[in-house]
Amino acid sequence: MVDPLGRPLDGGAPIQAEHYDPVERPAPAILDRALVTQPVQTGILTIDSLFPLGRGQRELIIGDRAIGKTAIAVDTVINQKSSDMICVYVAVGQKSSTVARVIDAVRRLGAPERCIFVVAGAATAPGLQWIAPFAGMTMAEYFRDRGQHALIVLDDLTKHAATHREIALLTRHPPGREAYPGDIFYLHARLLERAAKLSPELGGGSLTALPIAETDAGNLSAYIPTNLISITDGQLVLDSRLFYAGQKPAIDIGTSVSRVGGKTQASALRESTAMFRLDYAQFLELELFTRFGGTPDARVQKQLARGERLRALLVQPQFAPLRLVDEVALALALRGGLLDALPPAAVAALRTALPDWLDARAGAAVAAINHDGRMGEADAAVLRAGVAELLAQQHGHG
Repeated sequence: MVDPLGRPLDGGAPIQAEHYDPVERPAPAILDRALVTQPVQTGILTIDSLFPLGRGQRELIIGDRAIGKTAIAVDTVINQKSSDMICVYVAVGQKSSTVARVIDAVRRLGAPERCIFVVAGAATAPGLQWIAPFAGMTMAEYFRDRGQHALIVLDDLTKHAATHREIALLTRHPPGREAYPGDIFYLHARLLERAAKLSPELGGGSLTALPIAETDAGNLSAYIPTNLISITDGQLVLDSRLFYAGQKPAIDIGTSVSRVGGKTQASALRESTAMFRLDYAQFLELELFTRFGGTPDARVQKQLARGERLRALLVQPQFAPLRLVDEVALALALRGGLLDALPPAAVAALRTALPDWLDARAGAAVAAINHDGRMGEADAAVLRAGVAELLAQQHGHG
């Protein structure tokens, strides 16, 4: 845990530097980049199935305050304990208590030995807050340039923009829209362009960025949100209505998108969740119509029932990441109609019990899918049978 100048904040000894890198470095040229082909598993079913991320991608997490933006990023960092990714978490202008909660969660549940926390809290000088994302980016690039894989969380760029505006106005820069100086777009563009997947000649390392931005009353067309949406390769939009209705993570399926990661998705997950997004969108529309009364026919009732199970499946508590094989098994069970008789309220218990049950009953399939993300027909049958057995056992007792 360091400040943007690399000074320890956790009581550790001063760091002995081998060499120094500039905080502002040019982004890799197009010829130095490779296609984004490997997945970043977040452990969050909604993201991995509907908006998958790839190594080298920049995915914006955006929404109103206190509806779970940081929670998604922290869950993603915690889920890397079983991968080879090194995580850098940059806190810009955050309250000390918020940062302490994040660090505590990663220390308890993640792999803190592979994480760097760069902290420039709300009480820190504006210059240090300004430099924090760039310093964090340079630290993450150190690993990327050695052929390793890094993930950087920038929490959050709205506060960073406000700091930039403060410094710019004090130094007499002419104010533009919303009193931000004219170079605010360039500021974040040159920062986020540094996240990339490098070509094999340069070692094939990757740096994935998860910038976070805050909106006011869900207004995505404000200046900073539109800037960041146009710079990044997709956005996860969080909706306060969903959050207060208990749908957490509160990701809005309609306005969120991943412009790159779909190509990287593990093939087992792609096969099992192919129709999720369309089915869910249709379910939400049907649900809206059936509120007006009238009894829908049997086919529509079946679609509504399946949609309710899907919605229950996409609700996931914090700090409960799913492995790839668990996500595949749940998706197969939903698609195969195994959950149709299950009350939506019972889905959470199924999800909690599933990992240990699969490890005990379907060890070979679990190992195969977690190893390379591929699934044969035999593996799929074993997973479906495993979920069916677990349901029979849970509801046999019930």
